[in-house]
Amino acid sequence: MARGAIPPSPLPPRHGVDAQRIRMPQDGPWETLRDHLVERLTGLTAAEVDRKLAAGEFVDASGQPVPADAPFVPRSVCWTHRDLPVEVEVPFEIEILHRDERLVVIDKPHFMSTMPRGRHVVQSALARTRVLTGLDRLTPAHRLDRPTAGVLMFTTEQQWRGAYQGVFADGRVHKEYLAVAPVRPDLALPLVRRTHVVKEHGRHQARELPGREPNAETLIELVAEADGLGLYRLTPRTGRTHQLRCQLWGLGIPILGDPLYPVERDVPDGDFSEPLQLLSAVLEFDDPIDGTRRRFQTRRTLSEWAGLSAGGFGGGHAPGP
Repeated sequence: MARGAIPPSPLPPRHGVDAQRIRMPQDGPWETLRDHLVERLTGLTAAEVDRKLAAGEFVDASGQPVPADAPFVPRSVCWTHRDLPVEVEVPFEIEILHRDERLVVIDKPHFMSTMPRGRHVVQSALARTRVLTGLDRLTPAHRLDRPTAGVLMFTTEQQWRGAYQGVFADGRVHKEYLAVAPVRPDLALPLVRRTHVVKEHGRHQARELPGREPNAETLIELVAEADGLGLYRLTPRTGRTHQLRCQLWGLGIPILGDPLYPVERDVPDGDFSEPLQLLSAVLEFDDPIDGTRRRFQTRRTLSEWAGLSAGGFGGGHAPGP
């Protein structure tokens, strides 16, 4: 193993969720591992640490349980599975769009986070897709917001992770989204929205800062309209957090069902009645491993666009580029 590489976990994922890796600092005043864990491990009380040690739930790099009286060893590592939060089940199925030796591509439902986070752990797309496929080393190549549905891509092994994540990081992926939002008759479309979008730590909403150098760019096209609503195709050329939601809000056409824009709403975890009308419709790129052109397309539709005719872009498919 190369110097500095993170050793693999001796514990397999549980319910699709990786074990927690705990690395000891270079020095410290602790005589035992238990003393360090009680002081530094957030989320566990001293009684819970003692219970997990007695049950053999902390293991070393070989997978052997760590004794309750194990000494503190600087820079040593142990693993344990976190106690999982009580979660509301997301009552929608993941559909696999594509699977091969390097990639698994899914159609993510609304209301499902990409990665385990906060109150959404077992019900994340990563954990549920690992269980669905039996592939314990799946890793997202990119992310979608929890309220956003559509095409989401995972790599199957660590050896592929860097190459595919790099395609997204370098902006070499053509992305298309579909959204349902109000129509502004005075807004000339198509247009390219170029603004400076920031999302500050501690704030849920992103915002556009006028007069600053643009860092977010999106092509906005009106595909169809009915009853004052429009079906929009959004082609982002950058990937800022909440870019699409923030920029459409800035144009006065906020996406239907958005719990953050224009006004933040508290939506209980078990309320699935109003999905955000935003769909990751297309991912297309040159494969970094073999150079072939890859294109993945959603089979989902947006519920608020129920009047979309089969002669247009209906039938469960997104419009083409």
